[in-house]
Amino acid sequence: MRRTDADVDTFLSGLQGERGDDLRKLDAAIRQRMPNAERHLYEGTFWGGSDQQIVGYGVMDYRNRSGDDVEWFMVGLAEQKNHISMYVNAVEDGEYLLGQYEGKLGKARLGSASIAFSSLEDIELDNLLELVGRAAARLST
Repeated sequence: MRRTDADVDTFLSGLQGERGDDLRKLDAAIRQRMPNAERHLYEGTFWGGSDQQIVGYGVMDYRNRSGDDVEWFMVGLAEQKNHISMYVNAVEDGEYLLGQYEGKLGKARLGSASIAFSSLEDIELDNLLELVGRAAARLST
């Protein structure tokens, strides 16, 4: 998975249907909560071996399990075959922030740093955007 020079707005405008509309709405909301964050399109093979296109917000560096320094995004947004995925890589006191939002995000499946939901109607958007704002604050710390 790598950051590309592809235009994010062109990518988002090409997404079809209700899920495409939801991703464009989420993109606008994320950009309001992260106004100073760089936005890039990441493409390639993601965890689990699937090919992905992820809009990443905020550039961060971290050391992966192999000990390599990696550039990654703080918040990511992607369309999947059957759902929308968001990734929140913000950590506080050694734990992903997302764990603090269990049971607060609506009808969503949570991983340690990922959220999956079918549509914006299923999600508690105010709580999700609070999480995004807290992640944005971690970019400067």
